[in-house]
Amino acid sequence: MSTTHDIDITVEDERWETAIPDLESLVIRAVEAGLAAAPEPPDGPVEVSVMLTDDATVQELNRTWRNKDKPTNVLSFPAAPQPRHAGAALPLGDVVLAYETLVRESAEQSKPLQNHLAHLLVHGTLHCLGQDHENGEAEAEAMEALEVAALATLGIPDPYA
Repeated sequence: MSTTHDIDITVEDERWETAIPDLESLVIRAVEAGLAAAPEPPDGPVEVSVMLTDDATVQELNRTWRNKDKPTNVLSFPAAPQPRHAGAALPLGDVVLAYETLVRESAEQSKPLQNHLAHLLVHGTLHCLGQDHENGEAEAEAMEALEVAALATLGIPDPYA
């Protein structure tokens, strides 16, 4: 699949590949949708790393980087600002997703797993672009609107409806 961005995908838990058909294509399309939905989309190519792993790995990362000793559905690690070099993709950050948590949440919310994964990829990508939802209701609503718009381009219904 061709993309103008460098989207590196690491599958640490093979259950992802079994559970979601065309996993790589979905990841790329969801990250691209998140990039395109940003209020100020990146000027030029970017690099985003996506790791599809398990709850134990995400819990360890969450404990180390956020002092929260529990798994969560998605973690985003925005890259430090850096100058753009001609012809090189600008590192944007890393998005890490936990298999068991996403499977549980998609079942609890009666949503297809691939739709939930796409949503959290868009969410994580927007975090790497500086969007946030933890600094007040207005920010949260703005980020949700971006997510809904990005998901609509993928034919995925509003996850907040």
